[in-house]
Amino acid sequence: MDADTHDREFSRKQDRHVLETMGRARVVVEGGRVVEVGRPILKYCPLWAKIRGIKELNEEVIRSNVEFRIRDFGMCTPGREMELGVFVGFGASETLMTALRKELLDASVTVCEGAGTVITSNPGLVQGIGARLGGVMETSPVEGILRSISERGGTTLIPPAIDQPAGLQLALRMGYKRVGVTVCSVEDAERCRAISEDAIIFGVHLTGITRVEAEQLLQTADLVTACASRHIRELARERAILQAGTAIPIFALTPAGKELLLERAKEIEDELLVSSMELPLLPADKQPIPLV
Repeated sequence: MDADTHDREFSRKQDRHVLETMGRARVVVEGGRVVEVGRPILKYCPLWAKIRGIKELNEEVIRSNVEFRIRDFGMCTPGREMELGVFVGFGASETLMTALRKELLDASVTVCEGAGTVITSNPGLVQGIGARLGGVMETSPVEGILRSISERGGTTLIPPAIDQPAGLQLALRMGYKRVGVTVCSVEDAERCRAISEDAIIFGVHLTGITRVEAEQLLQTADLVTACASRHIRELARERAILQAGTAIPIFALTPAGKELLLERAKEIEDELLVSSMELPLLPADKQPIPLV
């Protein structure tokens, strides 16, 4: 059996990937096919409206978009592409990519479907993994994805798993000092901070976070994406020192986080407005519906 055939057989028999995407709908992909689509908790997302012209989020639209991503760049399959361009000006992967390229970070710890936690110093790999992915809640190993990551200088846990604190620990053992790590829970943020005071902790996938969780996260992280969180937006007034974007803003909470966003701003080709004002700036007509 050749390598490609082996990968196809592996994918059909074993792989299962649970994503939360497009209004935090739960989507299950098995064998390269969408087998389950849950109801989104959002009706409208300004990001998807801008990028894909999607005016209302529903199960049919979400299924179609995930199937498109599977066809377009092989998401959740052995043929997964790892060289993808910039998707949004200010995103988690874009910010980490720039920070690695400018040597503000030595490595990053992010999550990829089919591989779990990934440690890398390759800016292009970070962007390729995260550009169009969404939240990965569960995944299983896909040999083609693991091989592609390894070929581009990425390292995964053994066995592959989603465990961001373990990924941070491994990055430090590999000799990296200043590491950016994405987290989607307060528990992971606090565990990562306990492991390294120098880590740059980036809170992502925060739609639906409780107010208590949001308060704890903003005390621990350096950067957070607001997603569709009402609480992140409200608490940003007290904690944020820099905001990037107004529809799905990223907030810097520490000088280190601020430095990463400012460096990212230098690579934005579109026109930018830099102004001193009270944060957050949240135009009502540009926010997700509903905020939760």
